[in-house]
Amino acid sequence: MKNVKVAIAIALCVLFIPVLYLLKVYSGLPQIVPVHFDVQGKPNDYGDKSILLITTALLSVVGMCIFFLLRNIHKIDPKKNVQYNANTFNKIAMAIVVFMAVINVIIISSTVNSSFETGKLLMPLLGIFFAFMGNVMFSLKPNYFVGIRLPWTLESEDNWRKTHQLAGKIWFAGGLLITILSLIFSFDFPELFFFSIIAIMTFIPMIFSFIEFRKNKKQQA
Repeated sequence: MKNVKVAIAIALCVLFIPVLYLLKVYSGLPQIVPVHFDVQGKPNDYGDKSILLITTALLSVVGMCIFFLLRNIHKIDPKKNVQYNANTFNKIAMAIVVFMAVINVIIISSTVNSSFETGKLLMPLLGIFFAFMGNVMFSLKPNYFVGIRLPWTLESEDNWRKTHQLAGKIWFAGGLLITILSLIFSFDFPELFFFSIIAIMTFIPMIFSFIEFRKNKKQQA
Protein backbone atom coordinates (compact mmCIF):
# COMPACT_ATOMS: atom_id res chain seq x y z
CA MET A 1 0.00 0.00 0.00
CA LYS A 2 2.89 2.33 0.81
CA ASN A 3 4.46 1.67 -2.60
CA VAL A 4 1.15 2.51 -4.28
CA LYS A 5 0.91 5.84 -2.48
CA VAL A 6 4.51 6.67 -3.38
CA ALA A 7 3.86 5.86 -7.05
CA ILE A 8 0.73 8.04 -7.09
CA ALA A 9 2.60 10.90 -5.41
CA ILE A 10 5.43 10.68 -7.95
CA ALA A 11 2.99 10.59 -10.87
CA LEU A 12 1.11 13.64 -9.57
CA CYS A 13 4.34 15.57 -9.05
CA VAL A 14 5.62 14.74 -12.54
CA LEU A 15 2.33 15.76 -14.20
CA PHE A 16 2.15 18.95 -12.15
CA ILE A 17 5.59 20.16 -13.33
CA PRO A 18 4.33 21.48 -16.72
CA VAL A 19 1.35 23.12 -14.99
CA LEU A 20 3.70 25.05 -12.70
CA TYR A 21 5.91 25.90 -15.67
CA LEU A 22 2.97 27.30 -17.63
CA LEU A 23 1.70 29.34 -14.69
CA LYS A 24 5.17 30.82 -14.25
CA VAL A 25 5.55 31.97 -17.88
CA TYR A 26 1.90 32.57 -18.80
CA SER A 27 1.83 36.35 -18.27
CA GLY A 28 4.82 36.83 -20.56
CA LEU A 29 3.44 34.77 -23.47
CA PRO A 30 2.18 36.47 -26.65
CA GLN A 31 -1.58 36.50 -27.05
CA ILE A 32 -1.41 34.25 -30.13
CA VAL A 33 0.68 31.08 -29.78
CA PRO A 34 1.17 27.80 -31.68
CA VAL A 35 -1.29 25.19 -30.44
CA HIS A 36 -0.72 22.29 -32.84
CA PHE A 37 2.34 20.72 -34.47
CA ASP A 38 2.95 18.31 -37.37
CA VAL A 39 5.03 15.14 -37.17
CA GLN A 40 8.21 17.18 -37.73
CA GLY A 41 7.36 19.43 -34.82
CA LYS A 42 6.52 22.43 -36.97
CA PRO A 43 3.55 24.56 -35.79
CA ASN A 44 0.60 24.27 -38.17
CA ASP A 45 -2.14 25.93 -36.13
CA TYR A 46 -2.33 28.98 -33.85
CA GLY A 47 -4.76 30.23 -31.25
CA ASP A 48 -5.25 32.31 -28.13
CA LYS A 49 -2.79 31.51 -25.36
CA SER A 50 -5.68 30.55 -23.09
CA ILE A 51 -5.91 27.33 -25.13
CA LEU A 52 -2.58 26.36 -23.57
CA LEU A 53 -4.24 26.22 -20.16
CA ILE A 54 -6.79 23.75 -21.48
CA THR A 55 -4.19 21.71 -23.40
CA THR A 56 -1.80 21.47 -20.45
CA ALA A 57 -4.57 20.54 -18.02
CA LEU A 58 -6.05 18.01 -20.46
CA LEU A 59 -2.74 16.23 -21.13
CA SER A 60 -2.04 16.08 -17.40
CA VAL A 61 -5.51 14.71 -16.62
CA VAL A 62 -5.31 12.16 -19.45
CA GLY A 63 -1.89 11.04 -18.21
CA MET A 64 -3.21 10.57 -14.68
CA CYS A 65 -6.33 8.74 -15.89
CA ILE A 66 -4.22 6.31 -17.91
CA PHE A 67 -1.95 5.85 -14.89
CA PHE A 68 -4.86 4.93 -12.62
CA LEU A 69 -6.45 2.75 -15.30
CA LEU A 70 -3.33 0.66 -15.87
CA ARG A 71 -2.69 0.27 -12.16
CA ASN A 72 -6.29 -0.83 -11.47
CA ILE A 73 -7.17 -2.59 -14.70
CA HIS A 74 -7.08 -5.97 -12.95
CA LYS A 75 -10.41 -5.01 -11.36
CA ILE A 76 -12.18 -5.09 -14.76
CA ASP A 77 -10.26 -7.99 -16.31
CA PRO A 78 -12.80 -10.79 -16.88
CA LYS A 79 -10.15 -13.53 -16.85
CA LYS A 80 -7.96 -11.98 -14.14
CA ASN A 81 -4.84 -12.38 -16.31
CA VAL A 82 -3.67 -8.82 -15.68
CA GLN A 83 -2.45 -9.78 -12.21
CA TYR A 84 0.46 -11.57 -13.92
CA ASN A 85 1.35 -8.29 -15.69
CA ALA A 86 1.11 -6.01 -12.65
CA ASN A 87 4.77 -4.96 -12.60
CA THR A 88 4.87 -4.44 -16.36
CA PHE A 89 1.65 -2.42 -16.34
CA ASN A 90 3.00 -0.27 -13.50
CA LYS A 91 6.13 0.49 -15.53
CA ILE A 92 4.05 1.40 -18.59
CA ALA A 93 1.79 3.60 -16.45
CA MET A 94 4.73 5.60 -15.09
CA ALA A 95 6.34 5.82 -18.54
CA ILE A 96 3.14 7.31 -19.97
CA VAL A 97 3.02 9.85 -17.12
CA VAL A 98 6.58 10.97 -17.90
CA PHE A 99 5.85 10.96 -21.65
CA MET A 100 2.77 13.20 -21.26
CA ALA A 101 4.59 15.57 -18.91
CA VAL A 102 7.55 15.98 -21.27
CA ILE A 103 5.24 16.61 -24.24
CA ASN A 104 3.51 19.29 -22.16
CA VAL A 105 6.84 20.96 -21.35
CA ILE A 106 7.92 20.83 -25.01
CA ILE A 107 4.68 22.48 -26.16
CA ILE A 108 4.97 25.23 -23.55
CA SER A 109 8.66 25.79 -24.36
CA SER A 110 7.82 26.30 -28.03
CA THR A 111 5.52 29.18 -27.07
CA VAL A 112 8.04 30.74 -24.69
CA ASN A 113 10.82 30.68 -27.28
CA SER A 114 9.71 30.93 -30.91
CA SER A 115 13.12 29.65 -32.07
CA PHE A 116 12.71 26.49 -29.98
CA GLU A 117 12.68 23.53 -32.39
CA THR A 118 10.02 21.20 -31.08
CA GLY A 119 10.92 18.42 -33.50
CA LYS A 120 14.41 18.11 -32.03
CA LEU A 121 12.89 16.76 -28.84
CA LEU A 122 9.50 15.38 -29.88
CA MET A 123 10.73 12.77 -32.38
CA PRO A 124 13.55 11.41 -30.17
CA LEU A 125 11.05 11.28 -27.31
CA LEU A 126 8.67 9.18 -29.42
CA GLY A 127 11.54 6.92 -30.44
CA ILE A 128 12.61 6.37 -26.84
CA PHE A 129 9.01 5.61 -25.84
CA PHE A 130 8.65 3.02 -28.63
CA ALA A 131 11.97 1.44 -27.61
CA PHE A 132 10.75 1.27 -24.01
CA MET A 133 7.52 -0.41 -25.09
CA GLY A 134 9.53 -2.89 -27.14
CA ASN A 135 11.60 -3.71 -24.08
CA VAL A 136 8.57 -4.43 -21.87
CA MET A 137 6.82 -6.52 -24.53
CA PHE A 138 9.09 -9.45 -23.67
CA SER A 139 7.49 -9.73 -20.24
CA LEU A 140 3.87 -9.19 -21.27
CA LYS A 141 1.57 -12.10 -20.53
CA PRO A 142 -1.66 -12.64 -22.52
CA ASN A 143 -4.26 -9.99 -21.68
CA TYR A 144 -7.07 -8.00 -23.28
CA PHE A 145 -5.61 -4.52 -22.76
CA VAL A 146 -1.94 -4.10 -23.78
CA GLY A 147 0.05 -5.80 -26.53
CA ILE A 148 -0.62 -7.39 -29.91
CA ARG A 149 -4.22 -8.34 -29.18
CA LEU A 150 -5.35 -10.48 -32.10
CA PRO A 151 -7.74 -13.46 -32.10
CA TRP A 152 -4.86 -15.91 -32.61
CA THR A 153 -2.53 -14.35 -30.01
CA LEU A 154 -5.31 -14.35 -27.41
CA GLU A 155 -6.23 -17.92 -28.31
CA SER A 156 -2.72 -19.35 -27.92
CA GLU A 157 -0.15 -18.52 -25.24
CA ASP A 158 2.59 -19.87 -27.52
CA ASN A 159 1.48 -17.57 -30.34
CA TRP A 160 1.35 -14.63 -27.92
CA ARG A 161 4.84 -15.38 -26.59
CA LYS A 162 6.47 -15.76 -30.01
CA THR A 163 4.67 -12.72 -31.44
CA HIS A 164 5.68 -10.48 -28.54
CA GLN A 165 9.26 -11.72 -28.58
CA LEU A 166 9.47 -10.65 -32.22
CA ALA A 167 7.47 -7.45 -31.68
CA GLY A 168 9.69 -6.51 -28.73
CA LYS A 169 12.80 -6.69 -30.89
CA ILE A 170 11.18 -4.78 -33.76
CA TRP A 171 9.73 -2.05 -31.52
CA PHE A 172 13.01 -1.63 -29.65
CA ALA A 173 15.00 -1.41 -32.89
CA GLY A 174 12.36 0.80 -34.52
CA GLY A 175 12.32 3.15 -31.56
CA LEU A 176 16.11 3.48 -31.59
CA LEU A 177 16.06 4.02 -35.36
CA ILE A 178 13.49 6.82 -35.04
CA THR A 179 15.60 8.42 -32.30
CA ILE A 180 18.83 8.20 -34.31
CA LEU A 181 17.29 9.38 -37.59
CA SER A 182 15.50 12.27 -35.89
CA LEU A 183 18.81 13.41 -34.39
CA ILE A 184 20.58 13.09 -37.74
CA PHE A 185 17.90 14.91 -39.73
CA SER A 186 17.15 17.26 -36.82
CA PHE A 187 14.12 19.45 -37.53
CA ASP A 188 13.59 18.09 -41.05
CA PHE A 189 12.89 14.48 -40.07
CA PRO A 190 11.08 13.05 -43.13
CA GLU A 191 7.51 11.96 -42.47
CA LEU A 192 8.02 9.05 -44.90
CA PHE A 193 10.71 7.56 -42.65
CA PHE A 194 8.56 7.92 -39.56
CA PHE A 195 5.41 6.35 -41.00
CA SER A 196 7.38 3.61 -42.77
CA ILE A 197 9.01 2.57 -39.49
CA ILE A 198 5.65 2.67 -37.69
CA ALA A 199 4.10 0.51 -40.44
CA ILE A 200 6.90 -2.07 -40.09
CA MET A 201 6.55 -2.10 -36.30
CA THR A 202 2.79 -2.62 -36.62
CA PHE A 203 2.31 -5.04 -39.49
CA ILE A 204 5.27 -7.45 -39.26
CA PRO A 205 4.24 -8.81 -35.81
CA MET A 206 0.62 -9.08 -37.01
CA ILE A 207 1.62 -10.98 -40.16
CA PHE A 208 4.00 -13.21 -38.20
CA SER A 209 1.26 -14.01 -35.71
CA PHE A 210 -1.17 -15.00 -38.45
CA ILE A 211 1.47 -17.20 -40.15
CA GLU A 212 2.13 -18.94 -36.84
CA PHE A 213 -1.62 -19.43 -36.39
CA ARG A 214 -1.99 -21.02 -39.85
CA LYS A 215 1.09 -23.19 -39.30
CA ASN A 216 -0.30 -24.55 -36.04
CA LYS A 217 -3.66 -25.23 -37.69
CA LYS A 218 -1.95 -27.31 -40.38
CA GLN A 219 0.03 -29.26 -37.79
CA GLN A 220 -3.17 -30.05 -35.88
CA ALA A 221 -5.04 -31.15 -39.03
